Amino acid sequence: MQTPFGELLDRVQTEPFRLKRQDRTVGVMVSAEDFEAMRVFYADRLRQTLDNAGIEASLAGMNPGTLANLLVDES
Repeated sequence: MQTPFGELLDRVQTEPFRLKRQDRTVGVMVSAEDFEAMRVFYADRLRQTLDNAGIEASLAGMNPGTLANLLVDES
């Protein structure tokens, strides 16, 4: 089923819309507001993951010197 573009733009303001090709979802359209909320959510989640990794590395004895030694290019 094809949806006129203007109707699609109106529709994504209230709910995500799955774009399908041959009965397979190939994309999803969402409102700009929902996209921004997802971007903020995932950026915060990444920040938390990196912070936790840093804490765990520090607790395991990692410091700038040991990190530099691990990253030395021996080629």
